[in-house]
Amino acid sequence: MKTILVFGFVSVFMFFNIGCAASKRAEQGSGPQVKFVQGEDKIDVMIGGELFTSYMYGGELTKPVLYPVKTPSGIKVNRGAPFEEIEGEKTDHPHHVGIFFTYDKVNGAGFWNNSTSPPQIVHKKVTAMKGGRGKGKLCTVMDWTGMNENVLLKETRTMVFTAGEGQYAIDFSIDLTAQDKKVVFGDTKEGMFAIRAAQWLRERDETGHYISSNGDKTAKKIWGKRARWVSLEGDKDGKEVGIAILNYKPSTNYPTYWHARNYGLFSANPLGQGDFQRRRKLSDPKPFALTLEPGESAHFNFYMVIYDGKRTPEQIENMFAGFSK
Repeated sequence: MKTILVFGFVSVFMFFNIGCAASKRAEQGSGPQVKFVQGEDKIDVMIGGELFTSYMYGGELTKPVLYPVKTPSGIKVNRGAPFEEIEGEKTDHPHHVGIFFTYDKVNGAGFWNNSTSPPQIVHKKVTAMKGGRGKGKLCTVMDWTGMNENVLLKETRTMVFTAGEGQYAIDFSIDLTAQDKKVVFGDTKEGMFAIRAAQWLRERDETGHYISSNGDKTAKKIWGKRARWVSLEGDKDGKEVGIAILNYKPSTNYPTYWHARNYGLFSANPLGQGDFQRRRKLSDPKPFALTLEPGESAHFNFYMVIYDGKRTPEQIENMFAGFSK
């Protein structure tokens, strides 16, 4: 069984004294003002006075999510369900909500496929919330609560929101720490960092098309393989729009495997290694088998870019090279 221990986590925590991961990426930049507005069970992320997204964590949600998600020109790139009905939009897989981070086999508890609780990832507190010119940082703490309402994992998350030219980005830095009991992550394709794309961004019968850092095109060729990044681009009322997800070190089991589907699920899953290898009929598939003893942590890094226009593979690769430094 594989165990991942993140060293130095305590010292970083004490340095900031706010439970927020250190990051040079959170320093002030240039560009429109990024501002956070506290609401009821949500925090709106405003860029240049317009809503980019909201961190939502209340009501009947089984995990905190980011919804909606908009390009700088205001085009919403994710599915409306369950927050709003959009004519002609599919409502399958009700657990696919906004941008989300979860996994389906955690000590046997299915945190991915559930649309009712338990289990549930419960927002506990905000440890930092600071806007600024061109960038803003939001840090949160969550409990991964199992079927018996026992806390299996403590999640500490830093989200850095950046306003760039023709694009917005979110840098996700996430630590999962086992609590009182050993935590075993099962071998499944059902995870982990994901966005459910808008209907028009679907590859199936719509305008969407995937490409990976390996040069693979279409969900069928990308699914179940490792890649540093994957992009999904499409056309909304004559305007080209895209989403790119970049996975970077020291993220667990880098580079991640991809659970990209032509019906609109766009997900990076570093933990389902054996399941992907079996389904792709690789010889001698090897589960990653992440196991955390009490107090041990696993670290995950994902960078999501939402943009107007097109990005060539070379442009995304340059973005990755610059960012991953």
